[in-house]
Amino acid sequence: MKGFEVMRHYDLCVIGSGPAGQKAAIQAAKLGKKVCVIERHDIGGVAINTGTIPSKALREAILCAVGRATPVPGMGDFREAHGHVTLPKLIESCQQVIRAEVEIVRRHFERNGIESIQGVGRFVDPHTVEVTKKHSVELIHSDFVIVATGTRPARAPGVEFDTTDIITSDELLGLETLPHSMIVVGGGVIGTEYASMLCALGVKVTLIEGRGRLLDFVDAEITEALQYHLRQAGVTLRMGEKVVRIQRIAPPPGARASNEYMVEATLESGKTLRADSLLYCVGRQGCTEELGLEKAGLKADDRGRIRVNEHFQTSVGHIYAAGDVIGFPALASTSMEQGRVAACHMFGERYEQMHDLLPYGIYAIPEISMVGWTEERLTKEEIPYESGVAQYREIARGQLLGDEIGMLKLLIHQESHVILGVHIIGTGATELVHIGQTAMAFNATVEYLVNAVFNYPTLAECYKVAALNGLNKLRSV
Repeated sequence: MKGFEVMRHYDLCVIGSGPAGQKAAIQAAKLGKKVCVIERHDIGGVAINTGTIPSKALREAILCAVGRATPVPGMGDFREAHGHVTLPKLIESCQQVIRAEVEIVRRHFERNGIESIQGVGRFVDPHTVEVTKKHSVELIHSDFVIVATGTRPARAPGVEFDTTDIITSDELLGLETLPHSMIVVGGGVIGTEYASMLCALGVKVTLIEGRGRLLDFVDAEITEALQYHLRQAGVTLRMGEKVVRIQRIAPPPGARASNEYMVEATLESGKTLRADSLLYCVGRQGCTEELGLEKAGLKADDRGRIRVNEHFQTSVGHIYAAGDVIGFPALASTSMEQGRVAACHMFGERYEQMHDLLPYGIYAIPEISMVGWTEERLTKEEIPYESGVAQYREIARGQLLGDEIGMLKLLIHQESHVILGVHIIGTGATELVHIGQTAMAFNATVEYLVNAVFNYPTLAECYKVAALNGLNKLRSV
């Protein structure tokens, strides 16, 4: 029987040690507050242990093994060209990155006097959290609480998930063998990223998306370019299709199968698709069902998300929530900022937010990033704009990198010439976007980029080329 430890008091109790929880705890500690962080698994949460860092580390390992920055026709079969490299070996190569990140977070906590408590946190009342540890139970009293428990992959009802045949992104990283073929259900960020990675490894990938295009929040021209290059790399795209049934079947006679079973997906249109395995990437579910939110006077929606205001405050004033558990945009970068802002607000520290300038990064192959308005939104809002485009193949650095598919697009207000949006596909997109983000934060015009001098040869030159292209259009040259 587990015994209770003496109740301790903190200024802030953080439930969850992912990006939001980390930054909230560190910010509060920097303000001289006594802070504890409760984590049921490993420090770092999903972002470091099963999500952001592992998937991006795997992407880098794949690119290194394949020897190409982007999937192009004729890339060849990874298993034939690089048969000595296996999926477990690639994933193992990522572990040192994961271990290093965990250690960095651990040191940050130690340096700032933040106490890390391993166990399952659950509200007893609005100010008290019960922590169930391996051999004991502890009650923690805190002036403020922030819920940063993150999310887990959603699972379709009636589908028998396992660890090899029908899986989510969590199980993908534990596969022992690389499947010959895979169906990916869901063309959001996670589905698109993994579909492109698996394709680069020579897997026959079929990607199913219920909407008319992938990544519907991304600028349409960029998405169209991504879809074109995925098709060229060998991915079969089934757009506007919905899966109504998923089941295991015995491999048909003569079928090339890498597992004992194959998976069959039946679509709403009546089509049936078969593959060695199926990766289900349709949404994520907030990890809130074990929190005892009702004891704190709170409740989550049907997807486990907690509603907050602009300060990340819940309906109970001293309880905050941040990160994926509050829903869109559910990015590690935005989660970090949400945690910091929440801690500042609860302790009266001044802060500013830049709601309209959040950069988005999609680590597919090829990489995508964006900040600001899309063409679709500008058209809908009847804002006059012009676009300026630079192709990587026009840039010396693009030639040096061998990236002939990349492009950078600027959206420019026709009258004021202010930069409204930046959209990039290609090598280094998630790094390049921050130049545009900074320029937009200071309401820079396209003339600023025309007059700026960029190192040569760099991909950053794309900004100048795109700015010149856009300015020439505005002048009808």
